[in-house]
Amino acid sequence: MPISFDESTRVFTLTTRSTTYQMLADSYGFLLHLYYGARSDGFMAYLVTYADRSGMCGCPYDVNDRTYSLDVLPQEYPFQGAGDMRSPLLVVRDESGAFGCDLRYDGYEIRPGKYALPGLPAVYSDDEADGAETLMVRLRDARLGLVVELLYGVMPELDVITRAAVIRNEGTGRITVDRAQTACLDFVHGDFDVISFHGRHAMERIPDRHRVGHGTFSVGSRRGMSSNQYSPVMLLCDHDATESTGRAWGMSFVYSGGFEAEVTGEQFDQTRMQMGLSDDRFSYPLEPGEQLVAPEVIMTYSSEGIERVSQNFHRCIRTRVCRGIWRDAARPVLINSWEAFYFDFTGECLVKLAERAASLGIEMLVMDDGWFSTRRDDLRALGDWTVNEGKLGGTLAELVDRVNALGVKFGIWVEPEMVSEDSELYREHPDWVLAVPGKGPVLGRDQLVLDLSREEVRDNLFEQLCRVLDQANIEYVKWDYNRSIVDTYSRASSDQGKVLYDYMLGLYDLLERLVERYPKILFEGCSAGGGRFDAGMLYYMPQIWTSDNTDAVNRLKIQYGTSFGFPSSAMGAHVSACPNEINGRSVPLTTRGITAMQGAAFGYELDLMKLPERACEHIRRQVQRFHEIEPIVREGLLYRLDSPQTDAICAWEYVTEDGAQAVVSAVRLEVEGYGVANYVVPRGLTAGASYRDLDSGVVYPADALMDMGFPLPVRLEANAAVMYRFERVD
Repeated sequence: MPISFDESTRVFTLTTRSTTYQMLADSYGFLLHLYYGARSDGFMAYLVTYADRSGMCGCPYDVNDRTYSLDVLPQEYPFQGAGDMRSPLLVVRDESGAFGCDLRYDGYEIRPGKYALPGLPAVYSDDEADGAETLMVRLRDARLGLVVELLYGVMPELDVITRAAVIRNEGTGRITVDRAQTACLDFVHGDFDVISFHGRHAMERIPDRHRVGHGTFSVGSRRGMSSNQYSPVMLLCDHDATESTGRAWGMSFVYSGGFEAEVTGEQFDQTRMQMGLSDDRFSYPLEPGEQLVAPEVIMTYSSEGIERVSQNFHRCIRTRVCRGIWRDAARPVLINSWEAFYFDFTGECLVKLAERAASLGIEMLVMDDGWFSTRRDDLRALGDWTVNEGKLGGTLAELVDRVNALGVKFGIWVEPEMVSEDSELYREHPDWVLAVPGKGPVLGRDQLVLDLSREEVRDNLFEQLCRVLDQANIEYVKWDYNRSIVDTYSRASSDQGKVLYDYMLGLYDLLERLVERYPKILFEGCSAGGGRFDAGMLYYMPQIWTSDNTDAVNRLKIQYGTSFGFPSSAMGAHVSACPNEINGRSVPLTTRGITAMQGAAFGYELDLMKLPERACEHIRRQVQRFHEIEPIVREGLLYRLDSPQTDAICAWEYVTEDGAQAVVSAVRLEVEGYGVANYVVPRGLTAGASYRDLDSGVVYPADALMDMGFPLPVRLEANAAVMYRFERVD
């Protein structure tokens, strides 16, 4: 069984295919973390040491043993008020304003299957296939009547353990939660690096690796979304760990709002890694009988390098976070109208674009911003989701029917969470926005944020969107979100510290209603590109627009960083026009295509009508090649072979789980005089087998390929790309 409890020692053991996780409810009632690492039998309580480390490390009053201090001991759920002066997961105040609690072990429950969270996204299980189990450990503060239920979901075949927490007021007075993080890992020793992912709009998720020293390394978002600036994914690894060697641990937050992730090097050379909700503008009151759910964290461990952590994340998110009919399906190759027309289009323009797309094998047309109400620029009409039939030259149904008649699917762009001041919705309901009374609101892209914590706002948006989606055969929706939340005042709430969290609950409620009503629609998330690329959104939308930056060279870095935490099936990646509209760079069409094929949500962002026939023929071949490799990209194991941050080439590889097929792609970033050869060394092939290059027919021994690799063309120019398809010779 994945979860066991030894009554005599009060040790909990959680086991997956390759890992063991262990904790101890000690004789004082404190829950100590013992171990998370390679699968192992036995009890790991011997790892914990006890010693008098001076009066500066306090001990609980009822313990009165100077060798026992929670300021030193590794903990499962550290809370403020127990003498642990390190960063806690939980901070609460009672009705008098006094900080602190005293949580003690109060029982457990083991049950089959994976827990779900009310109103929040979470990993789910197919109980028969997964063998998943849930552990609930209950902690209680008798003085406050505070109960915390720690939830652990063990997914044995995925090598994943999830964590969440339910904080409940079972007392008689109000309790205020000022900090509610979800998970931590305490390490009693180790020489570690921390890997986080920073960026900005149009340059998201760039890996950043630091050696852990004394003090705290922290990243997070105070923007009301997971953000373009930092990703809610963090890795900890041995200082000398590589992609394929050394120990590594990963955490991924299943939440789309503000977060904080940190790693702290402690006074006795211990290390704490933790993740959860951001404290920014967060102060959540709980009246008697109320509860707060700390969103889920996905955790995984590898003793075989960083890439195994990524592969575990990929498999879990692709198969047990993403849902619906599109989870395991090939996505249509699409053309988006934005870079072709921006706001300036008609229905006739769109039909002509669809005609050209159909001739190239492109399967879907997406009508981007500008199709509704008086929208002709980004200054007006957000919130008024009515079709501009004058602009389209008829009804939406008539336009979609014309496009469908060409054999092309139809999709639309929306940005429902926002409203323009110049809109009928705002004029009728100015109190529906998040805005501080008496203060001019901070604008972002000339728009305000609707208060999705309010049910009537969500109901209005749901009804408006349904009226549009019910008009025609809409098969794809791109859901955008183009600003940060600055003003957090809700006119419907008496406790403003609840607003950001309740906003996310409201968003998830709206999305759940939509995906339930329209199960066949393919939803894609977008937030100024990749500003809300997180596992929370992937629970409702199986793919996310990776970045507004479509320059292939920049995308190599963006997609490289994204791949540490997220599967290729989730990455929207398109070929765009050159010179690129963001940085002005020109890159060969072949490179743009091969780079975009790192995402299984593949498409185009350009005006097909302006391309010469030679380029159109190239696109036909690109689309054909993508269909050939798509199942391997979507479901295969990813290997990052060469880094765009440090190497002369960027190379990556997909291998089917059974090792029968592989796709290796490479882009040459640097060129030196007289043709220095660059070699690509694949991984993950079947040892002892041989592989045939499907394009050249050359057969290679797998062991030699994985030892010395193979050379790229010596004359390959800068920013030129190549792709190789290999098939095992059985």
